[in-house]
Amino acid sequence: MTDPSAHLSAHLSRQATLAALDAESFDLAIIGGGITGAGVAREAALAGLRVALLERDDFASGTSSRSSRLVHGGVRYLEHGHLALVFESSRERRLLLTLAPHLVRPLAFTWPVYRGARVPLWKVRAGLTLYDALALFRNARGHEALSTDDVLRHEPALRRDQLRGGARYWDAATDDARLTLASALAAREAGAVVVNHVAVVGGLRAGPGARLHGVLVEDRLAGASSAGASRAGASFAVRARVVINATGPWSDATGTLTGAITDAASGTTVRGSAGTHIAVPRQRLGNRDAVTVVSPTDGRVMFVLPAGTHAIIGTTEHPAQQGPDEIRATECDVAYLLKSANAMFPAAQLTTDDVVAAWAGIRPLAAARAGERSANTASREHAITQRADGLISVTGGKLTTYRAMADDVVTHARRALTAAGGPVPSRVVRTAHEARHASITAVLPGGDIVSREALVHDVRATVQDAAAAERLALAYGSRWRHVWDYARREPRLSTRLQDELPYLLAEVPYAIEREMACTFSDLLIRRTHIAFETRDHGRAAAARIATMVAACLQWSSTELSQQLATYEADIVRLFGIDAGTTPSTR
Repeated sequence: MTDPSAHLSAHLSRQATLAALDAESFDLAIIGGGITGAGVAREAALAGLRVALLERDDFASGTSSRSSRLVHGGVRYLEHGHLALVFESSRERRLLLTLAPHLVRPLAFTWPVYRGARVPLWKVRAGLTLYDALALFRNARGHEALSTDDVLRHEPALRRDQLRGGARYWDAATDDARLTLASALAAREAGAVVVNHVAVVGGLRAGPGARLHGVLVEDRLAGASSAGASRAGASFAVRARVVINATGPWSDATGTLTGAITDAASGTTVRGSAGTHIAVPRQRLGNRDAVTVVSPTDGRVMFVLPAGTHAIIGTTEHPAQQGPDEIRATECDVAYLLKSANAMFPAAQLTTDDVVAAWAGIRPLAAARAGERSANTASREHAITQRADGLISVTGGKLTTYRAMADDVVTHARRALTAAGGPVPSRVVRTAHEARHASITAVLPGGDIVSREALVHDVRATVQDAAAAERLALAYGSRWRHVWDYARREPRLSTRLQDELPYLLAEVPYAIEREMACTFSDLLIRRTHIAFETRDHGRAAAARIATMVAACLQWSSTELSQQLATYEADIVRLFGIDAGTTPSTR
């Protein structure tokens, strides 16, 4: 078994974090540990502000782990005239390729065009020329026009009938959950107090109508395991001069919870757009790289994306009919995605039996603006609002632009801190210019590498399992040796957690002791993607690591049974497929 003193250290670290929340006063209390909240925490901590990041469940447990896993300029936004967003997204894509080169990698897309397509060949090529221009011609590579033969050379499984030609262009892929986690870890390493599984249950104020001066929180792990706090579910105060609501599709609920007043006109500040993805075996579909698909059902632009041994098909888009805690894929969603993919890859003849996993998330779009007819045409630009009681909320945006969003939020928070008054902190707070420089130069944890290729080569020299070596390199970057140290000390941890997938047993104690994983869902849904990549959604993997996890987190046999039951409920909630129909995607 791994070093028990390390497990105790992880346990004490969480207790110390909770004690710091209770004892200290902060400049900012950020509610929400998705990509936006984690990004804001990093920006604010790099600026020298005293920051608390509070996440009810786990980092990226909402929309941030249910995306298309793309860092992209947004080629389909061109059609709707969102040029400023494409420009910003292209800039942030270029920056993230530098800040997190292990987690964000260039990805080639083939766009085939067929006779009678809603988006004709000339328009595709003209649009991609504009796409390159908005990236200041500094993308990984410029786009290229493809003949029919060229298209089929790149993607031979595509439908040949009525193929007119196409184009090839570049965006980037990422691991959305690990990018979020890396941002949270970066915030912690810059001085923020960062904690997951702590729920905000109310706002702190001197009286009715007074400004917020913090939040009331509750440790959700208390009483569930000794890795939690000793407060047994009791709430305690987190004092802060400014409170930021970065809870995405939960924004309005968080506003109500903390006593903020919602938009008087609509009653909401955010509208949810539901998107579903499915994963199928890549060998069944036959795609080599990424493929841009125009659905024959409704003409919507969507993607077929490589994800290891799987292909991800997505996404749908329609107004969310369920809340973010209940959202799941529907049979109609799955049928739409399968029909769209089969139209482009006719030999695949995919059926529901080929679907390894289906999942849905809610995009937190800012409230509707004039001229926006649907979620599909709505802008992904973010909006920042401040209520009368001081609560700052950020809505909208997209994963690619999270750092730019965070920079805007921190700028707004600086003004709010000035307005709030109070003593000047004794620590050194960077100017806005200094903070922005730190933001664009401080690589995310593990990002200090020469190149992905060189890193993978180096890891393979030590780790003989080639797939596992690539996983360690691209998930942990320069910190892969810290994971491998567990296997070096205990050789059985060098074996795979699941035979057909590249995850090593060594990742389990590392995630618990170094990455704040506290539950099976943290480990199998977000620290790894086993739940997305196995038909049993990680049930067998959970059983295999149960004893190890219980020892790391100091669970009793009763607590272990409870945790396994909770994991079962989580995967049913996330990966179940609901019956019924779905509103039109357009």
